[in-house]
Amino acid sequence: MSLRALCRIALLFVAATTQAQAPAFSSVPGIAFDSTGPLIRAHSETEKPFTVAGERGVVLGQQNGSFEAWVLPVKLLSHLTIEANIEGYTVPIDVNQQASEIEVRPDRTVITYSHIGFTVRQIMFSPSKPLPGAPASTGPIVLYEFDCVHPTEFVFRFTPELRWMWPERNEGVPGVEWVSPDGHHSSAPGGFYVLHADYPDLAGAITIPGAQPGILAPYQERPQVYPVEFHLHIDPARDHGRLFPLLMAAGMNRAAASNQALGSTLAELNTSIASIYKTHDDAYKQLLADSTSIQTPDPALNEAFQWAVISIEQLKTNALPDNETALVAGYYASGDSARPGFGWFFGRDALYTLFAVNGYGDFSLSKSELEFLIKRQREDGKIMHEYSQTAASIDWRSFPYMYAAADATPLFLLAVADYVRSSGDVAFLKAHRDAVEKAWSFETGHADSNGIYSNAQGTGWVESWPGGMPHQEVYLAFLDQQASGAMAQLEGLLRDPAKMQAAQARAGTIAKTVQDQFYDAQKSCYAFSRNSDGSLDRTSTVYPSLGWWSGKGLAGDASIPAQTGTCLQQIAGHTLNTDWGLRDVANDEKIYDGMSYHQGSVWPLFTGWAALAEYRGNQPLAGYQMLIENANLTKAQDLGAVTELLSGDFFVPFGRSTSHQLWSSAMVITPTLRGLFGIDIDAQTKTITTDPHLPASWDHAEVMNLRVGDQSVDLSFVKTSGELLIRAKTPAGSGIKLHSALSGTKPLPDNGLSIPTHPVEVDPFLRMPIPGDRTQSMRVLSAEYGERKLTLILEGQANSKAQFPVFVHTPKTAVHAEGAELGVPGARSDTASAPQIAMVNFPAGEGWKTVTVTLTW
Repeated sequence: MSLRALCRIALLFVAATTQAQAPAFSSVPGIAFDSTGPLIRAHSETEKPFTVAGERGVVLGQQNGSFEAWVLPVKLLSHLTIEANIEGYTVPIDVNQQASEIEVRPDRTVITYSHIGFTVRQIMFSPSKPLPGAPASTGPIVLYEFDCVHPTEFVFRFTPELRWMWPERNEGVPGVEWVSPDGHHSSAPGGFYVLHADYPDLAGAITIPGAQPGILAPYQERPQVYPVEFHLHIDPARDHGRLFPLLMAAGMNRAAASNQALGSTLAELNTSIASIYKTHDDAYKQLLADSTSIQTPDPALNEAFQWAVISIEQLKTNALPDNETALVAGYYASGDSARPGFGWFFGRDALYTLFAVNGYGDFSLSKSELEFLIKRQREDGKIMHEYSQTAASIDWRSFPYMYAAADATPLFLLAVADYVRSSGDVAFLKAHRDAVEKAWSFETGHADSNGIYSNAQGTGWVESWPGGMPHQEVYLAFLDQQASGAMAQLEGLLRDPAKMQAAQARAGTIAKTVQDQFYDAQKSCYAFSRNSDGSLDRTSTVYPSLGWWSGKGLAGDASIPAQTGTCLQQIAGHTLNTDWGLRDVANDEKIYDGMSYHQGSVWPLFTGWAALAEYRGNQPLAGYQMLIENANLTKAQDLGAVTELLSGDFFVPFGRSTSHQLWSSAMVITPTLRGLFGIDIDAQTKTITTDPHLPASWDHAEVMNLRVGDQSVDLSFVKTSGELLIRAKTPAGSGIKLHSALSGTKPLPDNGLSIPTHPVEVDPFLRMPIPGDRTQSMRVLSAEYGERKLTLILEGQANSKAQFPVFVHTPKTAVHAEGAELGVPGARSDTASAPQIAMVNFPAGEGWKTVTVTLTW
């Protein structure tokens, strides 16, 4: 065919695709945005990210307001920026440089740009419900509110993307067409851009009401890339108080990808924004009303807990052909790639998170997530690890990711047991008995020569390791042992005593084998892994903390390691614990590298494991330090979310850290409920076990809307002289009982408990790091009570001083200190609210030093 003929066909195609008249678009009246509920407000920091995520779309950007937008699973546009040209003011203004404030709420994020000539507010939210009746898909909504002194033209520039999430194949740079309101190929305002792929089953559409297009190069011009622009003229008198939406849609099949379908969808979205926002806002109000919350004397912890619930909810994603909703691992801007952070469905990420979800009572989310994983369980019983949002459209199993991890299978058994125990949903267990027993069969059928599940079935935790991949990680060994205890509980609920006893016996056997084969007497803790010849990799790591993950309630007595040596002290010490969380490898190991992914970086996930281990190992001072290290990250980067990983040496996230990470936020909730408050729920027996470890300075706390099956309970904790009083506010006739395993606990009338407190307690010294800091805080390695004494092992930098408060809860009690100086030596305390201050002087020298402080009374 001749070149002339090809040109004629191309022109006919352009004419055909632009004949349909564009629908009318208009700015919308101001919306009564919700001003209640959680709020984080801060000065914008250009290099810090923000995330606006929902089930059907995400906006990912920097706090200067530039962003990329996804109508999941399609990346529609990126690098959106704004320029302002004020009438009579001859200097163009880079609006993004004027970003001054960011405001984050559950329902929306707002970036404010401030200049002497204007204020612009960029209001973003991502509704979860689809647009009813729309032929194409919609995702996030971005609204612009302009307050200008003079008429101003705003120029919006962006890169058209129209790319499927990786690894679905893409079709190159999209063609960009302006569909005018008059039906002709012109630059008249009021139309919309269509992004065309090479094939007719994928297209996108973008517009701002009242905007004109930028450069529209004629076909005859030599090939060249021009910026895609909207030119929007704002008249202060006419447009003040109105909202100008950036309307976005994607057609992912032939019918939805036509210009008519896309234009219709944009028009429907334009007229529905107020009602969409109302539904979206109401959903978040309902989430917070239905979820467990805490009220303590630490408002930052209260807020971090609530934001963690919100963060998890925002990572629910519905981008699958069967209208399934599941949790993705997290989001971060994709840059020039087609994968937004860890924007896939991850098995083990979700399974660790379900312990938090069960804790705050969203049992429907837990159930749907488990069913999502069951649907993708391999024929031999193995549980999946990674599933792209575009996996259903390609031969996903030909990629190496889906079943790459060995730990998803034991974690699945643990999560099922925790869900059934917390919710009482035995019907779920019976309905999925085959899937559960297949997973158990896979795990037990792939044991190593010592009878423990090994790394032969995929990665345990590390995905790379100096000298070669480990043979059998202690991480997997502890998970296998606890999964065996969980399976015993599940078989008990299924009324199969023989299988229950076999699983119990296996849990006990593995516990003994771990002690015999993994415990490293030289280091007085567990080795990182066991080699095929029986020798040990003695690297000091955080992974032994997994031995305390499940607790006795879920997996039986054997789930708590019998011989711990100084494991908990090592986990709390400066070689592993920084002021912002736990490294995976100790910084005195030869392989340590604080910039690496697996040999020294800090993960909030590890911090959550370690905090729970310290609490369950009766070391609440160290546990509280670690819990607060995680809670402090809520406002450190992506406001309201907790990042994936940070440097092991300086307080700064990795440049590639997924800033809104699922299990990182979960590790604020789980150590709080199950560690700090020591809560375990058994819905079958309607029992709440609480073994609380409240800080010495707290005289009260509440856990509200705690779910026990389908019932809700409020717990109050009140500290008086010599005792902690716990009361449960339960529905009439609920049959719910309170229990505590703490020594000296006595029942009280009306469903209460009295737990004796120590007459003398201390609070840990906590310091919020600032960006770029190295670890500086004093660490509490251990605290042990004896007869009328408390012995503390503290660690601090040489030549430094540190202090901590000493609370005396019984009047007229004289306290003496060895290894520290009390503010008023030997003074008597007549009020519990007036602590004495203990000062510690760490010895001269270099590095970190250890001091033992003994308080007697």
